[in-house]
Amino acid sequence: MLIYVNGLLKCGAPLVPFFSHKRESFFNKTTPVSQSLPSGPRDRVYFNSSLRYSSKSIQVVETSVTDMGAKEEKADSAALSSYDDAMDALSTLISRRRGDPPTVGSRDKLEQVVSYLKILGLEDKIKELKVIHVAGTKGKGSTCVFCEAILRNCGFRTGLFTSPHLMDVRERFRIDGLDISEEKFLQYFWECWKLLKEKAVDGVTMPPLFQFLTVLAFKIFVGEKVEVAVIEVGLGGKLDSTNVIQKPVVCGIASLGMDHMDILGHTLADIAFHKAGIFKPQIPAFTVPQLSEAMEVLEETANNLKVPLEVIAPLDLKKLNGIALGLSGDHQLVNAGLAVSLSRCWLQRTGNWDKIFPNGSNETDMPVAFCRGLATARLHGRAQVVHDLVSDQHDSSGDLIFYLDGAHSPESMEACGRWFSSAVRGNKSLSTTPVNGYKRNGELGRDFNRVSKQILLFNCMEVRDPQVLLPKLVTTCASSGTHFSRALFVPSMSTYNKVISGASAIPLDTRRKDLTWQFRLQKLWERSIQGTDAALDHTLNPDGITSLPPHDFLCGDAPHCGGPAGTHSSAVMPSLPLTINWLRDWVRRNPSLKLEVLVTGSLHLVGDVLRLLKR
Repeated sequence: MLIYVNGLLKCGAPLVPFFSHKRESFFNKTTPVSQSLPSGPRDRVYFNSSLRYSSKSIQVVETSVTDMGAKEEKADSAALSSYDDAMDALSTLISRRRGDPPTVGSRDKLEQVVSYLKILGLEDKIKELKVIHVAGTKGKGSTCVFCEAILRNCGFRTGLFTSPHLMDVRERFRIDGLDISEEKFLQYFWECWKLLKEKAVDGVTMPPLFQFLTVLAFKIFVGEKVEVAVIEVGLGGKLDSTNVIQKPVVCGIASLGMDHMDILGHTLADIAFHKAGIFKPQIPAFTVPQLSEAMEVLEETANNLKVPLEVIAPLDLKKLNGIALGLSGDHQLVNAGLAVSLSRCWLQRTGNWDKIFPNGSNETDMPVAFCRGLATARLHGRAQVVHDLVSDQHDSSGDLIFYLDGAHSPESMEACGRWFSSAVRGNKSLSTTPVNGYKRNGELGRDFNRVSKQILLFNCMEVRDPQVLLPKLVTTCASSGTHFSRALFVPSMSTYNKVISGASAIPLDTRRKDLTWQFRLQKLWERSIQGTDAALDHTLNPDGITSLPPHDFLCGDAPHCGGPAGTHSSAVMPSLPLTINWLRDWVRRNPSLKLEVLVTGSLHLVGDVLRLLKR
């Protein structure tokens, strides 16, 4: 029988401060806090240069920023070449081009990963890691982030391995909630690289990129002596490189859906088979409510391995007592519920529950540390709101707000649409409330006189099916009363044959860029969303270089999501940097305008936008 467990949050714990990171921070350049923070109550969280601060930690941040400046300036020139060399080395391990389907792997490949661990002297050491292993189609990364935050707030030294990264490869490796520093990354990277290269002379091939990053994660976690390692599966589960973990403390399966069908199979049962491959004999496992086709496979696999499998209901919103999850969107209640059960089980099976909570706790109570973890969990590029501070520097400027979510499957696109609609609705009804905790001085009340427009900034990889993704997004938003004024289709900046860092140069040359895919997306939008089938090459110059549409392109609205009758509601943009600057220029010219831009369809696109906003 399946057991449904409600994860209840029953406490009034205050939010803990959001600490600024050093070089491993989200955005590593900050302005002095004292010059940019508005005044406010002590418990307000401020949003500045895309970093979050609480007023309780302002003094600490001011001091650290001052101290960091001199140290980093001195170290940057010496460390940059070494870090760039590491990125170049990693790039040589990329064995496929963007758009090529990833391979699910084989038992031989898992044996290869084991051989790499032996070379690095890690085969026995990783057995000592106390691992939470999580697979799933959507929500596995969020679940892992919630688990890490919960157990870190319980006092444990945590390691977190997730994929992909958005701006810098170091994002994949978190120690105690922070991206690993460049110094430590380089230390562990070159140790692994040199040992594996030496063996390559003896006929051992260098691992592909993800296999290398996986063994590097184990190297880092062993070296940093983490007390808990939270590991997100890369693709599938059964044959994934992370599945060399033989005895995790507990396993989790997040929501399952149709994604990577060319690799995992074209039915939910096929996909569930691969995901359930992380189950280990008699090791407890948890999952969330699934469609029956997937659930039957999970149950059968669990029964064969004598795995106690529990199905966890979403966290009950009524039990949160006013505490908001650190990750936005109603769908995060599903992931949070799973993370609570995984964390509780980890504490119990490692013998730590009674040590940390000696007074005991029943299944309906939530420890304060769990509350702090749920409230402070962060994952960039998933339901993330970013105010553009470049346009905000102009007092007479309108608002430019980016809503970023890397949704790229039908299920995640639906969740993205619900989140975006809820977020923009909330902004309209609570226009005096800071979005992400930040508003410009003197802005209070001005929103009442501003015109809000919702813009879609979209791209997806050619292996995706935009004929499913775009209608799913539009109908979900429309059902909540949110309609896109315009859609912009733009190529990503990042290239699949190069691993870049957050400091890598941003390409600005747009000559001879192939926009064939973007024009196909636009044609699909106009035909299926707008019901028009006019020629769509109006932005293409004879020399093959696309020009930006005129600014009055953003003027006016139409029923549903288009422009006036007979006009296009979409445009193909020549490059992402030009698009961001074009939007910034538009809000500067129109002080009464609030542009709410949803960036979705690809984590690569989301990462590129974040890199641009960072600059």
